Amino acid sequence: MFNTQPWRWRIGPDGLELHADRDRQLAATDPDGRLLVVSCGAALHHARVALAAEGYRAEVTRFPEPGQPDLLARIRVTGRGEPTDDDVRLGAAIDRRRTDRRGFGDPPVPAAAVDRLRAAAERNGGYLHVVRKDQLPMLAVATAHAAACELADPAYRAELARWTNRPPTSGDGVPASTAVRQAPRRVPVRDYAVGTEPGLEVGAGRDRGATYGVLFGATDEPAGWLRGGEALSAVLLTAVVAGLAAAPISDPIEVDWPRRLMRDLLAGLGEPYLVVRVGVPTGQDDPPPVPRRDADQVIEFPTDSAGTD
Repeated sequence: MFNTQPWRWRIGPDGLELHADRDRQLAATDPDGRLLVVSCGAALHHARVALAAEGYRAEVTRFPEPGQPDLLARIRVTGRGEPTDDDVRLGAAIDRRRTDRRGFGDPPVPAAAVDRLRAAAERNGGYLHVVRKDQLPMLAVATAHAAACELADPAYRAELARWTNRPPTSGDGVPASTAVRQAPRRVPVRDYAVGTEPGLEVGAGRDRGATYGVLFGATDEPAGWLRGGEALSAVLLTAVVAGLAAAPISDPIEVDWPRRLMRDLLAGLGEPYLVVRVGVPTGQDDPPPVPRRDADQVIEFPTDSAGTD
């Protein structure tokens, strides 16, 4: 959400702890913290992938301390081993992954690639419902309605302005250089450049060949959201490996009525966490990367009694 990066890592004697950073929660757009925890789940999966690619075996305990709801996970390294080819490919995909809000091309996503995306979600505790053609109007209406409701809310507009006009040194937010000019699409894409000039054109594609997936789980609770974020990361990295472009869509999850429509679209199978748009890119150039905070802003190391590192 808005590239808030709402997580903190703490390094301890037995491994890493992942904490939610509530100072970065979006009070108007994500009051329940659903998307904050999904984001942290994606960070957790990235960490698991990075460790595996370097040959570390790791054990993850989710919500290890019931009295500390913002302690989301603890990772303990249990040994070394030879990384598999899949481990290496997914690890390499982390630096290459970009959220691509430009239009995707006409060629459809191959069925085999869709199967790999669905399997990647399921291996990581989530599920991916591939939206059928007859369901696309419902998804488009839900997304457009959510966008209209939010733009009519002064609190949302204030949050959007805050996170799309960040100082260059902040290392976060969505700068106009990564925003895409508004244009007709099969499903609307959020406008990150309200009142300013976006840095990217939508391009030759209009998403005619795009595949839309609803990422979902069994419960609408933090444990489900965290696993949903891990599944999201797995889907996005698997898309990179498959040569596909992808972009999360969270608008229809942020507003109550559109979220109910997403539940209806799932036919009662579960609770929707996010929508993912996947497709064939129309050009060879990657979209520009969004800013990232420095490691010392995100990772806390223990100090000894004298207060030294």
